[in-house]
Amino acid sequence: MKIGITSCIVWNMYGPAEATIDCTVHCINVTSSIQSIPIGKPLSNYRCMILNEYLQSSTTAQEGELFVGGAGVFAGYLERDDLTAKALLEIDGELFYRTGDLVKMDNNGLLHYQGRKDHQIKLHGQRIELGEIERCLLNITSISACVVIQWNADYLVAYVQSSDINEQELREHCQSHLPPHMIPSIFIILDKLPLNPNGKVDRKLLPSPELSVSTLLSSDNSDTPLNKFEERIHTIWCQVLLCNENHISRTTSFFSVGGHSLLFIQLYHHYQSVFNFDSHILSIAPFLQQPTICQHSQLLQTVVMNNIKVTQWYTLHINEGIVSFAQERIFLDEQVRFSSDIAIYNELFTLQVVQGLLSFSRLLQAFRYVLNKHKILRTSLIFNNDNNSLKQCITDIHKTFTITMNQTFENENELRDIIYQTTINPHLFDLSTGHVFYTEIVRHGTSLNENDNNKFITSFDVLLIAFHHAAFDRSSRSIFFNDLCLAYNTNAISIEDDNESLQYMDYSIHERLINMTTSREFWYLQLEGYNSESRLSLPIDRHRSSNDNRSSSASATQISFDNEISQSFLDYASIHHVTPFQLGLSILYAFLFKLTYGENDLCISCLNANRHKTELQNIMGMFVSTLPYRIQIDRHWSFDELVKYVREECLSILEHSHYPLQHILANLHINQSNISFLEAVYDFITLSSQSDELSLDDASLKQVSFKQSFEVAKFDFMLMFVYNPVLENNRLSFRLTCSHDLFDEITVTNIGRRLEYCFQQLFSLNENTNLTDTCFTSVSKFHLILPEETQEMEHIIFCRQRHIMNEAPTSFAQARIWLAERNRFDPDKPQIAIYNMPFVYRVQPGHNLSIKQLRHALQLTVNKHPLLHTSLHFDTVTNLLMQRVITHEDKHKHNMFSIIETIYQTDEQLNQILHDEKRNPQ
Repeated sequence: MKIGITSCIVWNMYGPAEATIDCTVHCINVTSSIQSIPIGKPLSNYRCMILNEYLQSSTTAQEGELFVGGAGVFAGYLERDDLTAKALLEIDGELFYRTGDLVKMDNNGLLHYQGRKDHQIKLHGQRIELGEIERCLLNITSISACVVIQWNADYLVAYVQSSDINEQELREHCQSHLPPHMIPSIFIILDKLPLNPNGKVDRKLLPSPELSVSTLLSSDNSDTPLNKFEERIHTIWCQVLLCNENHISRTTSFFSVGGHSLLFIQLYHHYQSVFNFDSHILSIAPFLQQPTICQHSQLLQTVVMNNIKVTQWYTLHINEGIVSFAQERIFLDEQVRFSSDIAIYNELFTLQVVQGLLSFSRLLQAFRYVLNKHKILRTSLIFNNDNNSLKQCITDIHKTFTITMNQTFENENELRDIIYQTTINPHLFDLSTGHVFYTEIVRHGTSLNENDNNKFITSFDVLLIAFHHAAFDRSSRSIFFNDLCLAYNTNAISIEDDNESLQYMDYSIHERLINMTTSREFWYLQLEGYNSESRLSLPIDRHRSSNDNRSSSASATQISFDNEISQSFLDYASIHHVTPFQLGLSILYAFLFKLTYGENDLCISCLNANRHKTELQNIMGMFVSTLPYRIQIDRHWSFDELVKYVREECLSILEHSHYPLQHILANLHINQSNISFLEAVYDFITLSSQSDELSLDDASLKQVSFKQSFEVAKFDFMLMFVYNPVLENNRLSFRLTCSHDLFDEITVTNIGRRLEYCFQQLFSLNENTNLTDTCFTSVSKFHLILPEETQEMEHIIFCRQRHIMNEAPTSFAQARIWLAERNRFDPDKPQIAIYNMPFVYRVQPGHNLSIKQLRHALQLTVNKHPLLHTSLHFDTVTNLLMQRVITHEDKHKHNMFSIIETIYQTDEQLNQILHDEKRNPQ
């Protein structure tokens, strides 16, 4: 812009009333075009500091809050000590006023006003500067004024003063100049914004955006009606979002109307069921990249128009056949990797009756019904030594199945011991005869006398239900208990086999008929060049001999996060369109990168549900695939960049998650016993609201939990995140389980604490936490050293110990220099120092230095090296030149060091200052 006047000097002055009106000044060059007018530099007797939200000095061109110190800063608000305490901050013994104004400093040391800090908000985990949105809108020539506010904590509302613009134009302008999370949800156009007597916008008089929910759900002003196909999509959206609105705009993003990553996966499964396709035909990736009704409609119409139909899997009417890849992996793993003394694949559920009575006969009938329906629960695995093959056979043991009832307990400790022994009992199951399911009733002592002939299971009695992992996975849990409840509540009786229902054995045959050529090529490229025998440099306490069997003994720790971090984690996942699984995996990669001192080629195993076809959703069995997730980290990546890369990797793997691990290893000619990535495993589970309760008619049962869980270590290092949405607190937690063969309990606890600290750096809102800027800070800058460890190291390294002698004769070199200074010069003449050794450093352009941090660093350095705080004096009694260390107790007598601020304008002045300092005898 042009000032338009040349006959006078124009000064731009800035300052709040609390700093006596003006504290900075800038002389404007009226003869040249000016892009922006700075508020300048501090006036004499004023100091200005730019601090970030953690009260650390901001660098050049980095935005921060302006703090003003000096002679003009006020003493406080009259009779308002509370406001004074908030407004004034003591820095290096001097009071500074917290202006609330955001500024930047350019390379010339000039301050530029950016806006108000109180207009900076946090929305869905993202910090937003409302002034930046306002400046974007003001770039539109037809807008003379605007204000952006946060409304109802979830929406941005823009008030625009204009008579020649519409909402569609405003939204399109913002979409082309702002990131998605900064685009206002609502635009309100006014002829004139309300002003207060001072001529500023009166935000209290702005019209309230009290609009209907349906208006909020519409991201644009389009009145284009939904076509019939889009109406079907709209209906599915409403079902997933639990929304009954009549209209969601066809161009509205799923994530802007309450959707998040978990709901998006539900949406995708709805699509698969309604339009009859699987992930091999149309994966979830394009739906995530194009998250509107209009775009989803176009994607799904390709399935309908091309008449693409997924090949349905039907029952093969067989009772004997080859095992599945998952069964084979579990069977061999149990036989080869572990000792036969302890079971590692016993999956146990412990339910205690808390209300009502359970009928023993009805419960037994219900169990037999479920075993009859799900044949995998009575299927044997038989190994043929002649041809080294493993086959499965369906048995009829459900007809004679019984519930064991021969143990009792009097107290919690006895019950814990029973559960633990059942968990590790290697004889609980017999795969060769089809005994892969087990139930037991453990009687409480008080119920023995009350129960007649064991007809009922009463309060405090415990029901143990156990499965072998070869016949059961996590997704099978809800299927089993839903069928058990139905059978018990309806008195269902087992009928002859339903020969038309798809069984797990049918799946075992169908999966081997899938064309896996593309997947084989994909996995070969994924692991090409990877050193499979190179193990992660984890902080183990001991090594395992190659001949040693695994003990399965575990060292474990669990960390739960408060609601603030849990919500920030979920908000970040939603904003960046990643699933919690993908975000947790990204954090683990960043953590391992730091924990292993910069190992950048990281490969760990992840667990996938692998129920990739609709007809597999209601079948019990072991479907889980264990797959290698490899990533080559660039140490310069920011966390956001790492998350984006992990997201793309996970989406690409989803399309090939059915490929068996055995084939991956065989194609790469890898021996399973030496695979490093099979020893570091990651998983993320989301619990359902009914995960720990069961209702059987009038009886209620609840999952038994103990402070110390019963775990076996299947892997050397396993991290599992758990998200429980129904908890009021600690909804997100993780459990780190490591092999005690390698790790002591204290080591695993320390690793867990460092991982927790990583979470705090990413997601905590606590001002005292050393937060990481996920957008700019590289993953190599993550801190694993805990704050208390940092303080301890500073104390040990930089603090002199009390028992060390503080006074002694000087060295010969010290004595020579001391005598030279006194003997070579005339004491009656002005002294000139000859032994001053100055070192000069200049701050590079674009950088600045925190005086507070510099003082702290100098103080630590001086404390560390006693010679830097040692005095020399001549002892007339001993006739010796002595040196004495000045201790902290002597601080009031001697200055340890001092920092002097001097101002210069030219290089000549600087050279004179340096010359004087070099010759200064003081």
